[in-house]
Amino acid sequence: MPNTSSSKKHGQDQPEFSGPVPVSLRTKMGKSEDNDKKNSSKKVKDVEISVPIVYGNIAFWLGKKASEYQSHKWTIYVRGASNEDLGVIVKRAVFQLHTSFNNPTRVVDAPPFELSEAGWGEFEIAITLYFHSDVCDKPLNLYHHLKLYPEDENSSMSTKKPLVVESYDEVVFPDPSEAFLARLQNHPVVNWPRLPPGLTLPPPIPVEDASKRRRGDTKDNPLSQWFLNFSEADELLQLAAARQQVQAHISKLKRHITSIDGQHKQQQLKSSPDQ
Repeated sequence: MPNTSSSKKHGQDQPEFSGPVPVSLRTKMGKSEDNDKKNSSKKVKDVEISVPIVYGNIAFWLGKKASEYQSHKWTIYVRGASNEDLGVIVKRAVFQLHTSFNNPTRVVDAPPFELSEAGWGEFEIAITLYFHSDVCDKPLNLYHHLKLYPEDENSSMSTKKPLVVESYDEVVFPDPSEAFLARLQNHPVVNWPRLPPGLTLPPPIPVEDASKRRRGDTKDNPLSQWFLNFSEADELLQLAAARQQVQAHISKLKRHITSIDGQHKQQQLKSSPDQ
């Protein structure tokens, strides 16, 4: 059986994720009593570790080399928002492909967390991230709709410029262990929190010789030139603008409610019998 992608061909109405998603999408990982029992390290209360991640796909049209069952080469991946090494947080990633693929459950045990395939159709890929034991014992489930074709059917496809579809999320770990915090000191993958006064962490573990260290970031990934830029400044501006819109809407509703209350009181006074 040919290694096709799915029966969902180009042209059908499929959900689309195009361009950066606001940073307000935050996935908060739940606390686990089982994890507390396994990890004897003391928890740091009222502190959150946040890890910005991006997941998505890049698809290259094969042009004249395309066949009936292989029109595109594509890569599905999970990366740090600025291409940091997620291996310090993520232990393993599992990609669930369409059942028409050989071995549709693909396990990636080391960064970069990505896999490449070829096919002709679009389908939903389930991505499950498993974290290191001192991070969280609950996996994170993500879902990405593999896109191969432009949204506009009249758009021309190029073999040189791929289709890129990415989503942004910020994974939040509440009440991290001291061991977790100590291991992540000075690591760029996390947004470092404000620690409680008086908390002293052990010094960071020295990094081994760079020539012997396996690089897990995606800065030198051959696909990195196509990755979308999720600028923190742009995201903060979007959040600020959204908050202003919400506040303006709330103020408008309050004025409207006050006006209605005033009209209601006037009607009550008019309808009440003379004293």
